[in-house]
Amino acid sequence: MASPDFWKDQASAQRVMQRQRQIEDENKVRASLAQRLDDLSVLVEWADAGEVVTDDFERGLNDLETEVEAAETKKIMSGDYDRANAIVTIHPGAGGTESQDWAEMLLRMYLKWSERRGFKREIIDYQSGDEAGLKSVTFLLQGEYVFGLMSAEAGVHRLVRISPFDQAARRHTSFASVFVWPELPEDVDVQIDEKDLRIDTYRSSGAGGQHVNVTDSAVRITHLPTGLVVSCQNERSQIKNRASAMKVLRARLYDMKLKEQQAKLDQIGGEKRDIAFGSQIRSYVMQPYQMIKDHRTKMEVGDITRVMDGDLDGFIKTYLMKKASGTLGVASADEDDA
Repeated sequence: MASPDFWKDQASAQRVMQRQRQIEDENKVRASLAQRLDDLSVLVEWADAGEVVTDDFERGLNDLETEVEAAETKKIMSGDYDRANAIVTIHPGAGGTESQDWAEMLLRMYLKWSERRGFKREIIDYQSGDEAGLKSVTFLLQGEYVFGLMSAEAGVHRLVRISPFDQAARRHTSFASVFVWPELPEDVDVQIDEKDLRIDTYRSSGAGGQHVNVTDSAVRITHLPTGLVVSCQNERSQIKNRASAMKVLRARLYDMKLKEQQAKLDQIGGEKRDIAFGSQIRSYVMQPYQMIKDHRTKMEVGDITRVMDGDLDGFIKTYLMKKASGTLGVASADEDDA
């Protein structure tokens, strides 16, 4: 890095800097864990000498366990963009108001989870449902390893409950899809030709508050070669909304490119792989009993309220650990309600 030619290749320099930060973070974790072990060793010595240190030792052991779990989770997230911010989109499935309400519930769950984690949250685009819920939402989560963590949530989420919109109080099954992309750094090469873009402006609409502007500042960008459509209406500035929409478009085009490359490799190798976005990954059953089941890891939780309030770390960690160990199951849409 001291070389005068180091920054001539910006992409290479960024990769080196990223690797340096990773090594520094790993060294900090090692030092912190070593310090905690030393502190516990001292408490053991005091206990041997007759001191009462039960509470301090238990607290220290819990802190050590928490830090080890956090370090373990980070260690298995070694993908190119696992440390990046995450762009998340939620779409309701067929079913009208019922599914749109379910999509809104998922949005609340992820915002609650990100709040617990201390991640910054920004709604990029929000399209209200006809009667309740939402037709589509795209939001940005900012924080360390947020993409690596949120990638565990990509897929189809299934809800079973007595519908609050059905006067006959019948049980309904609803679906919503969660898509997750990394926010790409500027040095990632994604070619976008301006002539391939159709850019429309319109007046923001939504549930009110931050989702509504009184000027034609909202931006919708259509990428003509692929048909991808992204929009942003969060900012009052048309320029800022365009920049945000372009950020989402770059991420989706990059993801599409990677999927095309993987599809070619699979075709050559004769291997068929499960596509996360097209599979039911988790079921949330509210009636006739309460149970959340992840169909990939087989993890089950009975306290559905706690999970819907953002307590997702158990599901995410179990998924990442099983994925890293190669013991991850295939999600199935043909299982029973849970």
